[in-house]
This record gives sequence, structure tokens and C-alpha cells, in this order.
Amino acid sequence: MAGGLTVLALPPFSWLIVVPVAFSALFLVLRQVSTVPAFFIGWVFGMGQFGIGISWIAESFYVDAERFGALAIPAVAGLSAGLAIFPGMAAMLFATIMQRRAFGGIAANLLFATCWAVTEWLRGHILTGFPWNLAAYALVDYAALRQPAAWVGSYGLGFLTVFIGILPGVLTVAAPKRRAPVLVLFAVAVTGLWVGGALRSGQDVPPTDVALRIVQGNVPQVEKWAPGSRERTLEKYLGLSAQPGRFDVLLWPETAFPGFLDEDAAARARISAALPDGRILLTGAPDRVEGDGGTRYFNTVQAYDSSGEVLTGYAKHHLVPFGEYVPLKGWLPIERLTEGLGDFTPGSGPRTLAIPGAPLVAVAICYEIIFPGQVVDDLFRPDWIFNATNDAWFGTTIGPEQHLASARMRAVEEGLPVVRAANTGISAVIDAKGEIIARLETGQTGVIDASLPTALAPTPYARFGDWTLLALICAVWALAFTVGLAGRRFNSEKSKSEDS
Repeated sequence: MAGGLTVLALPPFSWLIVVPVAFSALFLVLRQVSTVPAFFIGWVFGMGQFGIGISWIAESFYVDAERFGALAIPAVAGLSAGLAIFPGMAAMLFATIMQRRAFGGIAANLLFATCWAVTEWLRGHILTGFPWNLAAYALVDYAALRQPAAWVGSYGLGFLTVFIGILPGVLTVAAPKRRAPVLVLFAVAVTGLWVGGALRSGQDVPPTDVALRIVQGNVPQVEKWAPGSRERTLEKYLGLSAQPGRFDVLLWPETAFPGFLDEDAAARARISAALPDGRILLTGAPDRVEGDGGTRYFNTVQAYDSSGEVLTGYAKHHLVPFGEYVPLKGWLPIERLTEGLGDFTPGSGPRTLAIPGAPLVAVAICYEIIFPGQVVDDLFRPDWIFNATNDAWFGTTIGPEQHLASARMRAVEEGLPVVRAANTGISAVIDAKGEIIARLETGQTGVIDASLPTALAPTPYARFGDWTLLALICAVWALAFTVGLAGRRFNSEKSKSEDS
């Protein structure tokens, strides 16, 4: 129950009160539990957390219900069971250390938060990673509270979220004479987080003079690759793009064109006719390359100008297992959920694109936006991030809202605006503080005309990445050790004076 409650702390609910309730419950149960039971308790907590939190994945199996519908529940259950291993590891590590060295009060709280942060980081990296619904995302709808991610990233902010969230639990079991320091620490931590974040959220982020037009075609996934649908889809996107208004950059979502656009001269000619001189289209489209080893397929974003020629492009490098490729294909008798002639090939990694008439742009296609520190080319910093996505797979579930939360946290971490073009929503313009400037909801058809927000200076997290998490944990432990040592000396000297 406690694990399932954590979902209510995340968008679209964002009930912050759930954080201390859920995590304090887990912490209090684990305080005097041995290693093996602790792993099981943490795993059960994780089953609630992920079983509800990623239940929307089942929706994608019903897009082609005849082939994949029967796999929906087993797939969600299996994935949840695998992801629940990480909370289980956090609980086991916490219990193991507590058995060997009895930490009390705030130190035990700090130990648990450290174990949780470490295993969240591992979840974001092991087996290609899946850092979905990190603890920090409970703060994404609170302007001031999400800002510390600019300094310590989402993993570091998750550490602080869990540490502060457990303090009420510590308070309930603390001895009466030790409750005052816990209350003071809670007040100081919350106030410090809020004030520090408020200072950053108060920065002015004016719009640039670059005009964007985001097109949300709202094409149902079941129709997207149906025979004869390509013409209807292209007509829809061209019609929406031609609405009155000025734009410098036109943005279409992931696989907006359901075919190989760079090979379709007629389609490119129609697109170029709809682009005023000097305007650029960034659109998602599949691509293929012939080579000695056969045909390789890529999920790309391609840039076109009014001549209809490809200017540049980006190939998705962080692919979705079973959606864009099948891991261990020779061993697993499982098909991909998506249409296509073969598995996609990953691109070379984050890349900054230079396009005429617009600032430098990084591209993150769909799933890639969920990975902290893995979206931007560190050697060639862009001025904004374009997130082309297709959340039509997930219908009107909570999945698109959770996906949007990840995009907002990437904006804060990198100090860069994020612009989302989604096939069925949620399309949005997000400034460098994670604030949503404009949005189109799931299931809506339309366009967003907005100015590109200004980028902020590179954040500490943008400069140092996840090293900031290590620095934060070490600094907090050093502070706790120093305060504890000073307290013991003070009590010792006080006892000596009383004896004399």
C-alpha cells in the first residue's frame, strides 16, 4: 500500500503529503529487520510503486490487441517485478548496514536516503536503464522545490526528497529529548530547499525572437501505419502547419511522417511548398541505410528547408527494449510491438544540430528525455532541446503526464528550454526553470505558436553531471558526522562539569 501511494506523489496528482507517509512507513518497518526479510519488504514496496506507476504500459499492448493484448498484464507484472528489485536492494543494503552498526535517529534516516539514491541511480543505468518516476519528480509541480535539480540533478534531489520525507517518521520514534533537533532539522531543510529554489525560480527568462510552431496531429496509433493512412496523415500535418501566423521553426513529432521521407520526393515537394523561405521543419521520420551487412533502420529527427532537401539529422541512440529492438533476439521468441521491417539501430549519442535561422538545438526522441545527464552533448552545448515524441501508445493514461514531468526536470537540470512535439499530446513549451509556457493536452488536435524561451547559464549539474550526487552525499554525511561529534563532546564536557 505504501509503495502504491508513491504514485499519488507524482504528476498528474502531485500530492506532496504522500512522500512522508509512504517513505516513513517503509523506513519504520525496516529499522529492525534482517537482510533477507528487508529485501522482500523493499521488493513488495517496489511492486506497489511500479505496478501502479507504470500500469499505463499495458495500453500499448492493446494497440494491436489481437497479437499482443494477452501479454499486457504479464508484461506489466514482469517489468514491475524486475524494477522492484531496486527498492529491494535499497532496503537490503540499509538493513545490512544497520545490523553491523546501529545508527540511530537522523543518521539512520541519512543512511536510508543514501541507499535509496544509490539504487535509483543504478536503476537509471543498469541494462540500458529505466529512470522513470524518480523520487524527485514528486517536486516537479512546485516551482521552487524542483530548482535544486539544477545543482544536484534528479538523483540528488531524490536523495534530499527521501531524507526530508522520512524525518516525520524519525520524529515518531525519537525519544522526547531528541525530538527538538529533528523538528529543527526538518524546518531548516524544508526552508533551505524552498528558499534556495525560490531564488533560482525568480530569475527572469525572457523569450527570444525565434518563433516556433508545434503541430499536434492527434493521429491514433492504430491508424498511424494502416494501409493508405500516409496520405491522410501528411494532409493533416500540412493543413495544421499552414494555419495563419508567423514561425521560424516548424516542429512535427516523432514519426510524424509514417514512411521514409528522405526517399519520397513527392512528399518533400509538398512540404517545401508549405515552408516559407528561410523557414525550417524539424520532423520525426524513420530512416534506412543500405550497407554490406544489410539494411539498417533508424528512428530519426530530420531538418528540411524550403528546398525540400535534408539539412541535417539526428538518430535516436537510446532505444526502447521490445518497442524498437528485441534484446537477446536470438534467444527470446518475442516480436517488437511497433510496426517496421526490422529492429532499429542506435545512433551515436547526444548531438547538437546547427540549423539556419535558429539557435543550436539538441534532440531527444521520446524515451530519451527520461535519462538525466544523457540528453545534451557536453562538448557542444545547445541553446534548447527538442523532444519529439509519440505518446499515442498510452492513450489517456497517466503515462504522458509522467513523461512530461521528465522533460521538465531535464530543462531544470540543463538550464535549457525544452520544446515537446507529441503526436497526441502532451505537446509543450517549457522554459529553463521547468515552467510550462504553453501546452496542448492529450487527445487534442492543433498547434502551439510560441517564442523560444532563453537558455540560462550552464548549471552545476550540466557541468559535472552525476558527480554532484556523490558530492552531495559526501557533504551531508560529513556534516552529520561533524555535528554528531560536536554533540558528543558537548555532552561529555557537560557531564564532567556536573561531576566536578
